[in-house]
Amino acid sequence: MKIAIISVSDKGYELSLKLKKKLDQDSTIIKNDLFHKNVKKIFPILFYEYDAIIAIMASGILIRSIAPLVESKTSDPAVLNIDDNGNFVISTLSGHLGGANSLTQKVAELIDATPVITTSTDVNKKLGIDVIARDLYFEIDNTSEILYFNKAVLDGNEISFTVNPNANFDYLYYYLNENALKINISISYSSKISPDEIFAEVDGHEITLKKRKLVVGIGCRRGKECVKIHDGLKKSFDDLNLPLSRIDMFSSAEIKKDEIGLLELSDKMGIPINFVDLERMKMFESKDIQKSEFVKSKFGIYGVCEPSALITAGFDSKLIYKKTSYNGVTIAVAISK
Repeated sequence: MKIAIISVSDKGYELSLKLKKKLDQDSTIIKNDLFHKNVKKIFPILFYEYDAIIAIMASGILIRSIAPLVESKTSDPAVLNIDDNGNFVISTLSGHLGGANSLTQKVAELIDATPVITTSTDVNKKLGIDVIARDLYFEIDNTSEILYFNKAVLDGNEISFTVNPNANFDYLYYYLNENALKINISISYSSKISPDEIFAEVDGHEITLKKRKLVVGIGCRRGKECVKIHDGLKKSFDDLNLPLSRIDMFSSAEIKKDEIGLLELSDKMGIPINFVDLERMKMFESKDIQKSEFVKSKFGIYGVCEPSALITAGFDSKLIYKKTSYNGVTIAVAISK
């Protein structure tokens, strides 16, 4: 997630510095920039350049600033509102698909504030269909039906999921088991359903959830054992609150194609690994990757795990977990558009 923190008062700016320092330590925060004052000029830029905006200011200023920019729950960024004293963190816009609700909980914990969330499914401790899509990184084909599905969830109606019997949906079963008391779902199987889709239906209303490609980029020291790589992988997915069965593919640079630990990991987990050509990695450009001069001096590329994950995930993919080191192993995670 790319976050912009904007403040208008000196006290608010002090709080933004404190918050940025804490968020910078979070591997799921890819970019975290500070802005101060000039809200009318800055907001139109932030609204289209960042996944989330944390506004430390009076709610009136925030609402007037974003009102002309709001378009759709499928495209608007998450917007949070915090008072200058840091007493309350309010999820203001894009609570579910944009991730404002979960970010509100995270930020409130970091600054010891009270989270304020008003979406009906959340306050009634239910699980919205759009939350499932966001948590498991699925696209929703018919977003106009979200409201009806979530109303059905609130009413306790059963949502029917149909999946392909030959596809691995272990991560879905795990997720639903963890949230069993929040939603009533039945699961059936049909070979007519694409392996990368979930067909959902309730009372004649339909939604298709389409899986986005999730790629784990891995770099490691020469001779790193499979178990050590797996340890780093497990820690990173604990941070993402995802089971390892959600991984679609591993990736690394071609210089690692004979790395026994990586090959063993791929074989044991039954997950394919793509080794990206060095020339392609040399030409790859992204403002989001962390550049290592050491790796550049040895191999002519600025990094392994982040660029290989982004390239393998495909055009316009984005990082959801920045390069993080685990005792000689580096992990990054990218998701397709």
